[in-house]
Amino acid sequence: MLVELSERSQITIPDEITRKMGINKGDKFEIVEQDGGLFLVPVVVYPTATLERLTQIIEGCKNDTSLPIYNTVAEMFNDLGIDFGDSDV
Repeated sequence: MLVELSERSQITIPDEITRKMGINKGDKFEIVEQDGGLFLVPVVVYPTATLERLTQIIEGCKNDTSLPIYNTVAEMFNDLGIDFGDSDV
């Protein structure tokens, strides 16, 4: 699909692509220049308060010896009741 750069250095992502990719107004992207191409990489931006709360939770877990230790991601998923079949998780 052909798009055009506007005077304000903006492009419009065609509806077909936004629907297919589940892209919505307000979504954030990192733009990456690589090998002569431009790539839009979706990113999630969390509010500072959320990140601080997650940090507190992680710090609280560091000294909790009652938490299980897993050797593989598959082992953890199994314990959580998540079945990925024969995938190499």
